[in-house]
Amino acid sequence: MTHILHRQIHASLPVAKGGRGVELFDEAGNAYIDACGGAAVSCLGHGHPDVVDALKKQAETLAYAHTSFFTNEPAEQLADRLIAGAPEGISHAYFVSGGSEANEAALKMARQYFVEKGEPQRCRIIARRQSYHGNTLGTLATGGNEWRREPFRPLLIETHHIDPCYAYRYQEAGESEEAYGLRAAQALEDRINALGPDTVMAFVAEPVVGATAGAVPAVSGYFKRIREICDRYGVLLILDEVMCGMGRTGTMHACEQDGIAPDMLTIAKGLGGGYQPIGAVLLGQHIFDAFAEGSGLFQHGHTYICHPMACAAALAVQDVIERDGLLANVREIGAYLRERLEARFGNHAHVGDIRGRGLFLGLELVADRGTKEPFDPARKVHAAVKKEAMKRGLMVYPSGGTIDGTRGDHVLLAPPFIIDRAVADTIVERLGEAVDAATG
Repeated sequence: MTHILHRQIHASLPVAKGGRGVELFDEAGNAYIDACGGAAVSCLGHGHPDVVDALKKQAETLAYAHTSFFTNEPAEQLADRLIAGAPEGISHAYFVSGGSEANEAALKMARQYFVEKGEPQRCRIIARRQSYHGNTLGTLATGGNEWRREPFRPLLIETHHIDPCYAYRYQEAGESEEAYGLRAAQALEDRINALGPDTVMAFVAEPVVGATAGAVPAVSGYFKRIREICDRYGVLLILDEVMCGMGRTGTMHACEQDGIAPDMLTIAKGLGGGYQPIGAVLLGQHIFDAFAEGSGLFQHGHTYICHPMACAAALAVQDVIERDGLLANVREIGAYLRERLEARFGNHAHVGDIRGRGLFLGLELVADRGTKEPFDPARKVHAAVKKEAMKRGLMVYPSGGTIDGTRGDHVLLAPPFIIDRAVADTIVERLGEAVDAATG
């Protein structure tokens, strides 16, 4: 009997006993290729000696110092590293313990920014359906994952949502990619005008939608138009790269591939690679200046912000990625993995779409490839794929409700940056068997 309140109370979970490289091991000695990085977290795999050594040294030096009394070297060094490679205009970092905290902090920064600027009427948030921004009440209200939102709806602040840029489902027959991107972005301008331009404080979006819709990238030109709209109406653009950022798509920040810079960028997961819980908000100089020239503080905080152990781990992870040229490997092996997925599933009767960027790839599962009709939600096909994959020593990240919060299934792949072609081949082989077993 367990005294843990697990995610699934009646589930029987194997006990993880160790990990090395791209594999995790349970207490029975079974090995599993971690093809999803847990939840797009383990970018360096497991047991990397450089990160382990950095943690040992930091624990021997300084484990914790509260930020109302001290700053610390790992946090300062990590901030320097991140800002040096950040999008244009980003000047400061605010460290927290994960993605939900990062997005919650970003929302509060947006609100305080406008209060400091003398525009307190700006309080409305616009985000997108089929998004996920975290599980705190503020981020849950902002996200568009209806299954997660529903039980807590009476507790959630009012937010506003537009359709995602989701070409597989929303691009019309005969419509060009450019035309679709402009139409999808126009929904933001329409909603801003409907709400009142001087009342909207922020638009929040994932450059590549993660767990809720399964590695959905925006079409070319969409985010450039979004940036133009935000600038026109003085709305802050918050890009959530908690899942898709920190090298996962082949560039350090996913928004680099869209040719834009946000006002705030939230990161986590691959920032620390799972070796410590850490996340961050990267904020623009204009936001910092509003605080510095106004109240002189950000009215927010947690006990573990700028945690020395977490920052030391993240710094070591980023050192390894840079030293070993792993972003190049993400691009190379990501392209190879996608080719192998397309060869295996390109004509599969129950795979409607193969999408993503770098080592952040998704399969959308459908009952009928020709009509795009989803499976009956009662079948829980995504969960069946996960179960069948685990039987074959493969971890994948599945989710249901891809289309509207109730219907639709997908499987997400986000393997460590260190995988090679042989591992990619094995992933595709085992995933193929799992999908066939679950959809047959």
